[in-house]
Parts: sequence; structure tokens; C-alpha cells
Amino acid sequence: MTGIGKGSAATTGGRFAGKVALVTGGGSGIGSAAARRLAVEGAAVVLAGRRRQALDAVAQAVTEAGGRAAVRTADVTVESDVRELIGFCVTTYGRLDVAFNNAGTTAATGPTDRLELAAWQAEIDANLTSVFLCLKHEIAALTDGGAILNNASIAAVSGTPFLAAYTAAKHGVLGLTRSTALEVVDRGVRINALITGNVDTPLYRRLSGLGPHDALPPAPNPTGRTATTDEIASFVAYLLSDEAAFITGAALTADGGFTAS
Repeated sequence: MTGIGKGSAATTGGRFAGKVALVTGGGSGIGSAAARRLAVEGAAVVLAGRRRQALDAVAQAVTEAGGRAAVRTADVTVESDVRELIGFCVTTYGRLDVAFNNAGTTAATGPTDRLELAAWQAEIDANLTSVFLCLKHEIAALTDGGAILNNASIAAVSGTPFLAAYTAAKHGVLGLTRSTALEVVDRGVRINALITGNVDTPLYRRLSGLGPHDALPPAPNPTGRTATTDEIASFVAYLLSDEAAFITGAALTADGGFTAS
């Protein structure tokens, strides 16, 4: 279930030098890009997810670039998996400093009045309960304060027809973020929500009916384009860094102006 890469020339400088970062949903999309960015900036990164092969590929990319990465397969909807994941971070690298709770998906599509309860519950578990479980165990493990970022997406602040369960879950992530941030602010822990939209990820392509190699059409936002995962990763790194020390309990948007319009 585990794997560790030391790198041939581990990065020692950068905003995250000497820090340990956890990225859930780290095998693809925004999670993969964020893990690589955090590692480039000096963090030892723990990659978590359910697909071992994808996680290993990201870890290999990190170590080949001279960074440090460890892999832990985990289902973040299961509390025992999350507890063991956080323990793995501390056992492997001795501490936990920052976490990006990025894991999530959507499968329960269609009109609300036709959704099965089981599909609704699975969607809530994947996108909201998972964040709760991660927060619960991450907060206890954070060293010397720390920062947590929850990926909420534009579904946290806007409605999307035929994605009611996903939208409800992401609205819940934003409320959970704000409430928990207030609980831990006196402990030096910062918690924020990332509001992203129209990012070129496997999930975005699936929801748009696009294949992995299809050309992207104009995006439904004022910029008319989709963001790259590297663009979002740079924002993630900033929000988890000490440069964002005065930002907590916030919903921070990178959506090409979608919510403004």
C-alpha cells in the first residue's frame, strides 16, 4: 500500500523547504499538478488516492525532478483509511505541515426527482464526508500551525442543473471550511476553500463529453478558455504557503470570471 521516492537531488529551497504536504486525489488533474508544484518548491509530498498506478506515476515524476514523494493508497470516504493515511505521513516524514484536500468526483447525474438515495449518499460521501474526515485527522497532526486547502469548485457557490448532489456536497465543503477555520484560528491553523471552474482535468473532459485528446472548445466563462492544471497548482501553492498567512476561512476563486458573470 505504500511507496517512497527519495529523489536523486531532493529540493532543499523554496517556500516549502523542510515541510511535508499531503495531497489527496493526487493521481491526476489538479492534484497531480499541485503535488509536483509543492515538491518543486521543497515539500516532501505524500500522494493519496485509490488508483495506485496513477499515484506511482506522479511520484516517479516528482523524484525524477529531484523531489521527494511517498504514495499511500486510501479511500478518503473511509475513516480508518484516513486515520492510517495521516499516520503514514507522520511516520514517513516525521510531521505534517500542509494538506490539499482535492479528492472528489461526480457520478450522480440527472434530475433531482429521479436520483436514487444510494447515488445521492455516495456523492455526499465522495465530496463532503471525505473532506470532513480529512480535516478531522489532519488538524490533529499539523505541526506548528499549518494550512489546509479544500477543493470546492464553482459548484460551491453556484447551481448546476442535473448535478444537484455534487453541488450540495460542494456547498457543504464551503460551509465546513468556514466553520472549521474559525474553530482552529487560535491554534495558528489556516483553512480555505478553492473555487475552481473550467480546468482541463479528466473530470472536466468527462462532464463535457470530451476524450483525453480532443481539442478543447471555448469555455463558458468570460475568458473563453479552460485553465491548465499548472495554473491552478500555482494558486494552490500560494494559498498553502506562509505568504498567505492572513487568509483563512475564505472562498478563493480561480474560474476565469465565471462566478463574477
